[in-house]
Formats: sequence, C-alpha cells, structure tokens
Amino acid sequence: MALQAPKGTRDILPEESYKWQHVEALIRGICYKYGLSEARTPAFEHTELFLRGVGDTTDIVQKEMYTFLDKGGRSITLKPEGTAGIVRMYVEHKLFAQPQPIKVYYLTCPVFRYEKPQAGRLREHHQFGVEIFGAPRADADAECIAIALELFNSIGVKDLSLNINSIGCPKCRPAYHAALKEYLGSSINALCTACRERFEKNPLRVLDCKEDACKRIVKSAPVILDFLCSECAAHFQDLKDCLNAMDISYEINPFIVRGLDYYTRTVFEIISTHIGSQGTVCGGGRYDGLVEEIGGPSVPGVGFGLGMERLLMVAQSQGLEIVQPDKCDFYIACTGEASRLRGFRLAHELRQLGKRAECDQLGRSLKAQLKYADKLGAIYVIAIGEDELRESRVKLRNMAAGIEIPALLQADKILQAGFNTSNNK
Repeated sequence: MALQAPKGTRDILPEESYKWQHVEALIRGICYKYGLSEARTPAFEHTELFLRGVGDTTDIVQKEMYTFLDKGGRSITLKPEGTAGIVRMYVEHKLFAQPQPIKVYYLTCPVFRYEKPQAGRLREHHQFGVEIFGAPRADADAECIAIALELFNSIGVKDLSLNINSIGCPKCRPAYHAALKEYLGSSINALCTACRERFEKNPLRVLDCKEDACKRIVKSAPVILDFLCSECAAHFQDLKDCLNAMDISYEINPFIVRGLDYYTRTVFEIISTHIGSQGTVCGGGRYDGLVEEIGGPSVPGVGFGLGMERLLMVAQSQGLEIVQPDKCDFYIACTGEASRLRGFRLAHELRQLGKRAECDQLGRSLKAQLKYADKLGAIYVIAIGEDELRESRVKLRNMAAGIEIPALLQADKILQAGFNTSNNK
C-alpha cells in the first residue's frame, strides 16, 4: 500500500500554492500598515504552557492536544493555538521592558488539534494571528477587528457579520458564574456529560457547547452583560464607540464566550453564511491576565486568530478567483549541443535580470519544446539554432500577440526589444 498523508492533514500542491502566497502577501501588506512585526515561535512547547494558558477545562486541553514525552522525559505538546506561544516569547525575552504596545503577527503558523476533520478544520492547519500587548484601551480591540475585516475585504469576501460580547473580568465574573450556576442547576441532568463537568469548574464554558440539548437550555440563561462591573461596561462601550468611528457594523451576541479560558472582557467572532453551521472564520478577544499567568508582569493583551485553510475555503465558496501568475516570461528552445549551452547561459542571464526563464532539461525535440512552452504559458519564446548562434541574433516571439521581434543574442538587448514592442502596442 502506498503511503498517504495522515488523516486530518493535506498537501498544498504546487498548482495551488500561489493562492496561499497571494493571501500571505495581502496579510504582510496590511500588517505593515498597522505597524505589526512578524514573530515566529516553535511548533511545540512545554505542555505546562497550554495547561496554564489555554485552561484545563477547555476541549483543546482535555481532548485535542498532541502531547508526548520526549527522549529526556519532558512533556511536550504540538501547539494547538498561536497565542500562548507568543505570550511565552513576550515574557521570556522581556519584551515588556520595551516601549509599549508591542504589536506582532504570526503567519501560516502550524496548529495541531486531534479532532474530527471537517471543512476547513484539519488536525494540522495553519493560522494567521495578531497579538497586541500593553494597550489596555478598547482602541486595540477595535484595531484587531479592523485588521481582520480588512483582510477579508481585500480578498473580496462578502456576507460576513461581526459578533461582539464582553465576558467581564475576575472582579465581576464571579457574580455571573453564581447566577449562571443557579440557572443551570435546575437542568443539570439534561446537560451533556462534558457540560456537567464544566458546571463545577467553569460554567461559562457551557454557553460554548455545540450540543443541541445544551444550546436549548442556555438560550434563556442570564446574560453576562447585565453583570459587568463599571470598568468592564465602560470598556465595552468604548469598543462600540471605536467600531462606530470606523463605520464597522456589528451585532452584540451575549452568548459568545470563545473556547479558551484566558479571555477577559472583549470577545468577538467574524461569521460567514457560506460554509454551513460552523461559520466562524475568525475569533479573538482580550486576555489581560494571560501574561501574568505565564510568569510575566501584569500586562494587558488582545488578539485574534484565523485559519488559512478556512479563509481560502470561504473565498472559494463565494466564487472568488485568485489569478495564477504567469509561470514563465521566456522559454528558450534550442537545437544542438552548442545551442543548448548558449540557451542555458541565456536563461541564467535573464534570471539574473529578474525574469522567469526556462529551457529544455529533457532533451526534447524542437517541436516538443515549443509544445511545452505553450503549456507553461510562456510570454515569449526564443528559438536558438545554428543560424542564431552564427549571427548572434534571435527572434523573440510574443506568443499572445503572435509577432516576432528581432533582437541581439544578449539578455539585456532581448529585454529591451520586448519592452519597446509592448510599449508600441
């Protein structure tokens, strides 16, 4: 039996990688405008980081992490999300001692979760994320949301809705927990097994359950927005004011809590109507206690993450086409050994001048070379034979226009001839 990629993983083939590169270029451009610098962290971390940072009541920690002992007997986990590793980096390298805020992004970050593969969510997928440290005001929350929405807009994705909520802080959340437990207590036997466990450790997580029975029960649960302290209420109002100032539409959804324990105050989701019931394409929020939880000082943080596979799937579901770039500017077709070496040299010279040049590497006939050049979509074809070598001249054939342009057998002269012809059209 031939070896195959493990379940829940997929290969990104050469004929589709240009789509990723296009989106990555958009991301880098947007992050540049917002003053974000790229950060890269290891694909695996000490397991304790995720136990402390993500939370031991989450599905990620309880069910989905790839955890193993290395040869030194240390518990290691392939990272199941991007934020905890970035926070560890921030603390370890004392970035809190630098002028704040620290604004970073990570791109095509591999993330590993052992769960049932579904559309756009694989056991290994890749994330783009933004993290802002040291900015306590809601301006930073709104800026994160604006970055994510600008990416979707730049690709052309439509029919998105922004849902926002506040889940309070350690000061006001206990009162809500008490009210929620009192409400859920009368229906505890009807909750799923996981939610009965969450009921004691973290009742807020019950609101995030995807089981139909639990969703029906929490539909009439107390709303956390009614329990916010004055500081959290003011922060949430400031978030709305900032979004209004940018003309960003939003809906308040009091049942958004996100699936990670580190969130405080702002949580948000961007939802698409084009990919079925699991329509969240981006999620994030504020985590003001996470830096301290991981061993650093008390520093506020906010950020988001989105799956690259899911982003591309949404774009495809809306019929958005990312144009494939030309594979070849110049194809050099040669006959004879002397011509082959001169063509090989010419290809090298053209590449040094920044052009995409190809020549035969299989010993094809001239007819077969021209046929291959057509499959590559070559913009220009240059044929070199004995006559061209003797006269040091070639004919540059513009394949789209169907015209031949005489030029000297020199890379710079060939480029000049092609440029002049393009300008004279």
